[in-house]
Amino acid sequence: MRVETAGRVRLDDCITLLLLTLSGLVWARFLYRKFKTPLKKEISPQFAKIELPIVPYNDIVKGTDGFSEANLLGKGRYGTVYRGTLTLDKQATVVAVKVFNVHQSGSYKSFQAECEALRRVKHRCLVKIITCCSSNNHQGQDFRALVFEFMANGSLDRWIHSNYGALSLPQRLDIAVDIVDALDYLHNSCQPPVVHCDLKPSNILLNQDMRAHVGDFGIARVLDESTSKTQMIYNSSIGIRGTIGYIAPEYGEGLAVSTYGDVYSFGVILIEMFIGRSPTDDMFRDGMSLHYFAKASLPDKVMEIADSNIWLHDGVNTKNDKRHMKTIEECLYSVIHLGVLCSRQLPTERLSISDAAAEMHAIRDSYITA
Repeated sequence: MRVETAGRVRLDDCITLLLLTLSGLVWARFLYRKFKTPLKKEISPQFAKIELPIVPYNDIVKGTDGFSEANLLGKGRYGTVYRGTLTLDKQATVVAVKVFNVHQSGSYKSFQAECEALRRVKHRCLVKIITCCSSNNHQGQDFRALVFEFMANGSLDRWIHSNYGALSLPQRLDIAVDIVDALDYLHNSCQPPVVHCDLKPSNILLNQDMRAHVGDFGIARVLDESTSKTQMIYNSSIGIRGTIGYIAPEYGEGLAVSTYGDVYSFGVILIEMFIGRSPTDDMFRDGMSLHYFAKASLPDKVMEIADSNIWLHDGVNTKNDKRHMKTIEECLYSVIHLGVLCSRQLPTERLSISDAAAEMHAIRDSYITA
C-alpha cells in the first residue's frame, strides 16, 4: 500500500513538474519575442510582400528637416504628408513622406490597408510608392511612414477651388481620363478587385505635366471572391469611412463596399471639375445636391453652370467663335451627363467603371479632333 501510494505521489510530482516546465517554456518564448525581437513585430507582413527597401528613421528625419512645417504638404485623419529629399540610387530625390499618427485610433489599420492595396497595384495613373519606414523614433515610440513619388503640382482640389491656377478644358479632360483609367485598372485588372473608398480631389495629385495620379489608399478595400461576384451584400458592420459629399449613399445604409461606390465618387468629381463647385457648397441644401443641380442643367444650360475659369485659356475672342463654342458646349454636356449617370442614387443604376472609361475617352478624343 505504501509503495503504491509513494508511486502515485512520484507520478503526480512528475506530471506537475512537466506542466510547469512547459508553461515556463511558453512564457519564456513570449517574453523573448516581445522584448528581444521588436523589429519583427514592427514590420507589417505586407512590407515583405511589397518587397521594398526599408529606409532608416534617421534618413526620414534628415530628409524632411526634422518634419519641418516648411515641408508640410497636407494633413489627413491618419497621417501627415511632408516634402522630403532622400538619397536613392546614389541620387538626391524629392519625395512625399506620409507619416502615420500611431496615436490615432484606426491608424494601424489604415497603414495595413494602404500596404495591402499598394502591394497589388501598379499603374501609370496611381501614385507610385518608393520605399517605407517601420521603426522606432528617438523616444522609442512606434514610427511608420510610406514614401511616395513627389507630385510637383499638388492636389486637384487646389486647382479647382483656389487661386493656385486655372485648368483649361483639355487639361480637365485629360485629368478625368487619368482618374477613370486608374479606377478601371483597380476594378477590372486587379484580382481580386481593389476599391479605393475615398476618392476625392484632395487624393488626386498632379505631376509636373499636369497628369493625374490617384493616391491615399488608407481605407481601400480588397474585395474577397464572394463580394466581387455579388457586388452588393448587406453588412451593417462595415463601418466604412469616406468623405461627406463623395461617399456613396448606400454605405450609410449598411451595404458593403463595392466598385459602384467608387463610380459614384468619380461622378461627383467629374461634375465638380467642370462646374467648379464642391458637393458641400452652401448652395446645396434642402434636398438640392451637386448631382441634381447638374442634372437640372441638361441639356440646354450647361454653359450657364460651367466653371468660368475654363474661359481664361480660350482667349478673348472665343465666345465670338460660334463653331468653337458649339464644340465646347457639346463637350460640357457630354461630360456633365456622364457625371450624372455615374452619381445616381442607386448603385444598380450607375454605369460600370469600364463603360464610364470608354465614354470618357470618347468625349476627350471627340473634343481634341473637333
